[in-house]
Amino acid sequence: MAPNTGGLSIDRSDGAAAARLRQNGRVPPTTSSATPPLFRASHLHKRYGGTTVVDDLSFEIAPGECLGVIGPNGAGKTTTIRMCLGLTAPDGGDISALGLQMPRDALAIKAQLGVVTQFDTLDPDFSCAENLVVYGRYFGFGKAQVRARVPQLLEFAALSHKADAKPGELSGGMRRRLSLARALVNDPRLLLLDEPTTGLDPQARHLMWERLQVLLQQGKSILLTTHFMDEAERLCSRLLVLDHGRKIAEGRPRDLIAEHLEPDVVEVYGNGALSLADAPELKAMAARVEVSGETVFFYTQDARRLLDALTRHSGLRTFHRPANLEDLFLKLTGRQIREDG
Repeated sequence: MAPNTGGLSIDRSDGAAAARLRQNGRVPPTTSSATPPLFRASHLHKRYGGTTVVDDLSFEIAPGECLGVIGPNGAGKTTTIRMCLGLTAPDGGDISALGLQMPRDALAIKAQLGVVTQFDTLDPDFSCAENLVVYGRYFGFGKAQVRARVPQLLEFAALSHKADAKPGELSGGMRRRLSLARALVNDPRLLLLDEPTTGLDPQARHLMWERLQVLLQQGKSILLTTHFMDEAERLCSRLLVLDHGRKIAEGRPRDLIAEHLEPDVVEVYGNGALSLADAPELKAMAARVEVSGETVFFYTQDARRLLDALTRHSGLRTFHRPANLEDLFLKLTGRQIREDG
């Protein structure tokens, strides 16, 4: 049976609960809907010791948009998320969200955010349902109010049959879906997801993507960091590419590919492949040639002539494909593995 993907908003008709939240500074009084953008970061800077980890970073998120942030290890993605959440104070720059200002209105902003961190922070002593109830209570909602919402959240996460199970009894994919359900307990307008599918197998990853696409269709906004280029292309309206804390590219995935890459890629491997990287006749047919391990990558405007020429070389295997986000990522940030986190 398909999951119940509707009715995920909390009933805020409990006047006493709403008044308590406003009194605590957690949500602003009811006003007209916020004007775009929903979220804005302007000229953010962050240094740790002598190292600049975020360097003059600016971006906006519109209502209903998924903005992806990609970059190698150490690019500043997680630090950026932490600053957006008010967990790390920037050394410079401004953050505004939902018509409010960080850090002045941090509590009111956080009341309308949903967060899925890189690593699970579920309480191992509570069942799935109890994790949701306890988390909902942090937002000031009554126990009965949150309990009424739990079945919908569990069904959305495809965990109705695990309501009484504890996180330690769940698979990795189930724990990530429970973390997503917990992030929705306060009916947030903006979700901040820090590598939400890292460590999941393909089936679990695809199920998480399906749920995130449903949320986007419902009008939620998402800020997503990821190392999976297919995830970024599948989910994101726009992308920021970060390296060494700086924004080096921004735009729609397909637009970025068209702007920075040739349309066709021919991968060549097998006996004698590496020697072809410097072959004048083949280089003349490619705009760019790269070598990684035992594979030669030819980036070209037209692969037909190149593929015909390669048939004259025996012992080779070729793979012809369109350029993709992984090619973009590697061109802009390099192929060298980075060990820094």
